[in-house]
Amino acid sequence: MYDLIVIGGGPAGLTAAIYALRKRLNVLLVTKDLGGKTNFSLVLPWIEEYQVIRGLEIVNKFKSELEYLDFARHMEPVECVNRNRDSAGAEFFTVHTKGGGELQTRSVILATGAKQVRLGIPGEKEFIMRGLCYSALSYAPLFIDKDTVVVGNADLALRAAAELATVARHVTLVRTVSDKPASPLYKKMQASANVSILEGHQVLEVKGDQFARSVVVKDADGKVTEILADGTFIEMGLTPNSQAVADLVALDEQGRIKVDWANRTSVEGVFAAGDVTTSYAEQVLVAVGEGAKAALSAYEYLLPVL
Repeated sequence: MYDLIVIGGGPAGLTAAIYALRKRLNVLLVTKDLGGKTNFSLVLPWIEEYQVIRGLEIVNKFKSELEYLDFARHMEPVECVNRNRDSAGAEFFTVHTKGGGELQTRSVILATGAKQVRLGIPGEKEFIMRGLCYSALSYAPLFIDKDTVVVGNADLALRAAAELATVARHVTLVRTVSDKPASPLYKKMQASANVSILEGHQVLEVKGDQFARSVVVKDADGKVTEILADGTFIEMGLTPNSQAVADLVALDEQGRIKVDWANRTSVEGVFAAGDVTTSYAEQVLVAVGEGAKAALSAYEYLLPVL
């Protein structure tokens, strides 16, 4: 029986596991990989590594420590988490892994992250993180006086376009739908001199050499246009990896795990951190902080039985 099982090996999960180890908890990190989204970083021809604040130094330190501590990690995806009671009535949780394993624990931290919604078009896979990425929030400051394209329909894409518009020479917002939102942000984008909005356009392809250089789109009349871009941002949304606990904890309408200020979920003894939760901003350093909070909350929860 573990004191704590942390599910997910990204920034939030790694941080939570290391903090738990520091608290002398009997902890196990269960994950399919270590590092999560920090294993990918945007490469641009005009940017040197020292110009970007990634939070990788912190994450890589935690990652290296978990790689060294074999006893503290289990490299396997998780299928589901169940709540149980022992013969004395004490509550515990069972983590079921893809290979059929059943790991028992007094508490759980869910840090499974989220995956980007992709377009599934030619060139997208080839140029991921080479001029094409999924987070203007993370990378907009690198595109000063550059031409950019944002693809997306909802608020996420509008926020991406607005953030890029503050630094980029030009932003082309490509929307696959034809409706015109009544939001103040949409109206601001319509009025911005360096923003063009293409409504009802289908994205056909991303083209480039070593880096993504252009996006090919088609309008409702079938006219095909190639838009040159120094950076392309796919902002179609995020899908939280919360399926394993969909029947255990409360989720919001987007499938994100609801947490309070202390990273507690709707189930006592279950905590969550990072992009899979309702916390603000999908950022590495935010996830690191949320992972630390979740570990401290779990430790406080476990204190009476330690």
